[in-house]
Amino acid sequence: MLKNPVMVAIGLILLIAMGLAASLLHRSDPVTLAPEPAATGAERVLRFGHNIPVDSALHQAAIRFAESVAQRSAGRVRVEVFPAQELGTDDQMLEMARRGELDILLIPTAKISASVPAMQYADLPFYFPSRNDLYDMLDGEPGRMLLGKLREIDLVGVTFWENGFKHFTANRPLHRPEDFEGLDMRTMKSRLLMEQFRALGAHSIPIDFHATRQALADKVVSGQENPLVAIVSMGLHEVQSHLTLSSHGYLGYVFMISAKVFDELPPDVQDLLLGTARELTPWEREETHRREEALLETIRQAGVSIHELTDAEREQFVAHTEHIPALFEDAIGADVMARTEELLDHKYGAGEHLVIGLDADLSQDCRRAGLGFKRGAALAIEEINAAGGVLGKPLQLIARDHKGMPSVGVSNMKHFAARPDVVAVLGGVQANVVVAQADVVRELGLPFLVAWSAAAEVMADGPNHDPVFRVSANDVLAVPFLIEYVVGQGQRPAILFENSVWGRGNLEAMRVQLQRAGLDFVAMESFSRSEVNFGLQLARIERSSADTLVLVSSPMEGGLIVRALAERSAAPRLVSHWGNSCGDFWGDNREALAKLDLSFFQTFSFIDNSRPVSRALAERYRIRHGLDSVRAIAAPQAVAQAYDLVHLLALGITRAGSTERGAVRKALEHLPPFDGAVRRYAPAFTPERHDALDLNDYRMARYAEDGAIVGVKP
Repeated sequence: MLKNPVMVAIGLILLIAMGLAASLLHRSDPVTLAPEPAATGAERVLRFGHNIPVDSALHQAAIRFAESVAQRSAGRVRVEVFPAQELGTDDQMLEMARRGELDILLIPTAKISASVPAMQYADLPFYFPSRNDLYDMLDGEPGRMLLGKLREIDLVGVTFWENGFKHFTANRPLHRPEDFEGLDMRTMKSRLLMEQFRALGAHSIPIDFHATRQALADKVVSGQENPLVAIVSMGLHEVQSHLTLSSHGYLGYVFMISAKVFDELPPDVQDLLLGTARELTPWEREETHRREEALLETIRQAGVSIHELTDAEREQFVAHTEHIPALFEDAIGADVMARTEELLDHKYGAGEHLVIGLDADLSQDCRRAGLGFKRGAALAIEEINAAGGVLGKPLQLIARDHKGMPSVGVSNMKHFAARPDVVAVLGGVQANVVVAQADVVRELGLPFLVAWSAAAEVMADGPNHDPVFRVSANDVLAVPFLIEYVVGQGQRPAILFENSVWGRGNLEAMRVQLQRAGLDFVAMESFSRSEVNFGLQLARIERSSADTLVLVSSPMEGGLIVRALAERSAAPRLVSHWGNSCGDFWGDNREALAKLDLSFFQTFSFIDNSRPVSRALAERYRIRHGLDSVRAIAAPQAVAQAYDLVHLLALGITRAGSTERGAVRKALEHLPPFDGAVRRYAPAFTPERHDALDLNDYRMARYAEDGAIVGVKP
């Protein structure tokens, strides 16, 4: 007999509804229904590659990511995950993503460090006090700064996942640094990791991850470092007899999206990918950590001897590797390291030190000078603390990056002034920043130690009771010095200057000096910060028949100018103020500079310096930062002038017998003689004079063939 078709249809609808209800009741995760798109487009398929086996927490997080994206996009976006290097090696996948041929990539930070050296941050050995401290850094401002650097290589950094903290394995116990002596240790291709093993007395041999087990079995290497999941998944515990639970470093993985792909996606899809990956970060880390007990048991069952470092043993390793962060600070970024140090100090060091603030450009045009301040001050602080500190307390340097922006510099200065443990602030270079900061400290009474900025406006008209003290040039004296040199080069000078307080001030003062010599500039051209085309200015200067061009610029614009001049058929002699030397001017423009006759103003050099203090400082710097020669010290005047200022400040605090800022200011005006790296100060300052240097400290310099700054022979 035929059934009623209406009843059949009703029955089917009821069955479907019951099935849907049952499926919803049995789901373990809450369901968030994505809104229907206004117009359904074609499905977008994104390929996601990584190097980890399918049974890892990383892969499971990748699968969750794909499922969540599909659900939240209502099927508009599908992510296909390719594990275990199915699409190629890490290096191959990295290049594919940069070209836009791979959409999403997850690889170790160390594998990116060749292209983005800052990614060595997570590999710093024995540096982060705890697992959560590192997470706080990676999820906070330091991590955002690191991820932002990936845009430079056409990748969008999203978040940091992990394969766990690294531990050592070998065929003998590794409980002390001495136990590594002479061992051949497998490592990734990373200069920082190689330095880690060198510091422990071992030899580093770079071997691909997937070839590590065979290399250990064949005794090509004696040991290695990896997280527990990698040790077990690759069977490394089957060819090693000892495991040391050291948690000395972090095998972070960077979740990245090809910038070429990302920029073409709709904004809602961009937000979906970013948000979903970041939401899964805690789960991925917790899952990695959760699995480690089972992994340890697997290793134990294989007969491996397991030892966890004691606190005392760990401190020995810390002592052997504590130089590494400073050695790689330039590569990682002084801005990243400074922010990390400040955050860790806030958590662990408050109240234990007398703090010297440093506010400088640590990330932009003058970052080399900023790093020079930091390193020079650090070496001085190390000497002072080794001698017992000041008033029974050690000194501590806390640095901030003002990025060359006056507003940020003022904000940083107010931050330091609000900290009761800050005794004084060190800074310098960009005049627009330093002048604005000087106005602030005069209101707040905070001693401000200027280690580089020649602008006359930095100093008060009447220095009595002024909190600003300078170990640097002063344009009141530097301009006559420069013009005397310029007149010796020719009789038809022109000037190309930055349209700023510093640049305009130099123009006016230089014209006065030229007119006293019966001359004037035959052409006066200005430019704005961030200007990129100087053709019109240079053409007018060329038509003026100038024989000498005075350049007042910062490294970015100065570099564009010298490159443009090098392309012209004829260029005048160049005489520059020292603003260009606050960056890597020679390294960025060496081919152009080889075609030009450039000399520039300076106050200090380590090369051929006969002062014992200077020579000792240069050698300590060279050793600390792994240089072959003192000729390679970048921004030497920044290093030496910051070094001297910190020592002078320590003398002032001692003389005041107090860290009260007014007392320190007054004491700085009445210091005893002091032999510094730059000169003998007898004394450095007086109530009427807060500038420590004079004409005797000025010189003209050139770049040697190796980029070293050397004096111009009279």
